[in-house]
Amino acid sequence: MMDLDQIQRNMFEAVRQPLTAKEGMRQRTREGRSLHGIADAIIKPNDRLTSFERLEIYNRQYWLRVLAALAEDFEGLRLIIGDKAFEKVSIGYLQDCPSRSFTLRNLGSRLEGWLRSHPEVVAGVEEIAFDMVRLEWAEIEAFDEEQKPRLSESDLQSLGADPQFQLQPYVRLLELNYPVDSMLLAIRRQQREFGMVSNAVEERQPRRRPRKRTLPKPEKVYLAVHRADNSVYFKRMDQQAFSLLRALQEGKRLSEAVECIALSDGSGEQATEKLQVWFALWSSLGWFCK
Repeated sequence: MMDLDQIQRNMFEAVRQPLTAKEGMRQRTREGRSLHGIADAIIKPNDRLTSFERLEIYNRQYWLRVLAALAEDFEGLRLIIGDKAFEKVSIGYLQDCPSRSFTLRNLGSRLEGWLRSHPEVVAGVEEIAFDMVRLEWAEIEAFDEEQKPRLSESDLQSLGADPQFQLQPYVRLLELNYPVDSMLLAIRRQQREFGMVSNAVEERQPRRRPRKRTLPKPEKVYLAVHRADNSVYFKRMDQQAFSLLRALQEGKRLSEAVECIALSDGSGEQATEKLQVWFALWSSLGWFCK
């Protein structure tokens, strides 16, 4: 007789098996185990359904839910590679990296790494796909990471002549090769416009959205993904500001961080003024914490 741990492991192994083309449960696992045998061992039949049919319900619901969650979290990647390719990517990813968390929030945490180890699934659009996944995962993290008490002016005065600044845990800094932030914002804007139209009419024809959008040309983008008032925002900056902020995030003192960037394009007074403008902006956004 199986103990509870064995039952749970068998159940999880069964429900995470990919569905058939007709969205039914397969006959065998990837390793060749009979799913009929697993079902008979862990679920009793009833007067309407066999053990296999009862297990199939859980198998179908698992896949429909996790596939929908990934599609919602990575709508930018889905638009870049198309619906069919995205479904294939999702199934392959979830087979290799099944959910290990109690929350669907973490479902896509390993997607970037998986894509980089399987570049053939995004062949021809690798760099923009990697950038988009990084952005979409950063957006998820920025939304629900911890927010610590903001650094006040009085706190700043007590930091000393060469302080270390700590950034809020939710701030994510991304160096991108494509303007995927603009692309993702355009997708959201289109969704909002479509939502307003669909709410204005009682009946409509099935939506026909383009399966693939014209992709942007390469463009270096330095981006901060951050949160304010329970919403996530994208803030572009120039390379110098980005490098300084990243150095601070890595724990460097202010003097060390300043040495990491080139402010030689003007006088010392201009460089000081530039630093003051940056720090005033970042402080107003609440990016520094105690």
